[in-house]
Amino acid sequence: MITFPPTELVLDKHGKVYHLGISPDVLAEKIILVGDQDRVAIVSSLFDTIDFKSQNREFVCHTGYFKGKRITALSTGIGTDNIDITLNELDALANIDLKTRTELPNKKSLEIVRIGTCGILQKSIPIHSYIISDYALGLDNVAHFYQIEYSEKELYLQEQLSEFLKLPKAIVPYVAAGDETLAHRLQSSNSFSGITITASGFYGPQGRQLRLKNSTENLQLKLGQFNMNGLLVCNFEMESSALFILGKALGHRCSTICLGIANRPNLEFSKEHATEMKELILHVLEKI
Repeated sequence: MITFPPTELVLDKHGKVYHLGISPDVLAEKIILVGDQDRVAIVSSLFDTIDFKSQNREFVCHTGYFKGKRITALSTGIGTDNIDITLNELDALANIDLKTRTELPNKKSLEIVRIGTCGILQKSIPIHSYIISDYALGLDNVAHFYQIEYSEKELYLQEQLSEFLKLPKAIVPYVAAGDETLAHRLQSSNSFSGITITASGFYGPQGRQLRLKNSTENLQLKLGQFNMNGLLVCNFEMESSALFILGKALGHRCSTICLGIANRPNLEFSKEHATEMKELILHVLEKI
């Protein structure tokens, strides 16, 4: 039996996972991830009851019930580096005995939905639409640090996108699929599905250019032109590739649905989207 030493499975002085700062008993098997710390309270304000609240660094956690379903709302902060922390610690809470530091014999498969905001890459998709990520192209490096088995569709899509984009050689993308069943459940009359680009930053990695010239100029326009048998690149965000690849490898079901607040090719930006975000959160709570 493998025992995970203190340097690998890092716990705080209370025996809780180090970054999230929570223990297994407060974790629901249905989890909503948000980037923004303040958005956790918006999610839990729709709960019927709230049983637990905590905050450690940027990781705010509220667990409660919505229409009989036990749900954990958790903030991750920005970026795939934080998703690496979040997914590994969520899995440890679900599938490792933190006292003995050994794997539990019966594994849990968590249902994880990320709710975020994104930049739209298709001219025809209106502001405030819901974008569901069928696939995520990762421009980050998180997946390359793990032994990952990719599907034939993921490898083929990665090859096609890499050939189309002709990115600098130092950027090695990967493609990860979201959970198909969960994504189907999240669909609505104003949702669009396709490929999401997970960037490792907000400016240069998403084709933005202020004073510093970047090597991926007009990347957002080129991405909008990709079409593989009707499969389009719909949006930019910063978390889904790591969420999908790590979640699937660990046996969890993961999906992302984002509110489009900027249409990049149309140069449109939503000045106010609080109401639309709350409507999206309620939609997800009803569907999961």
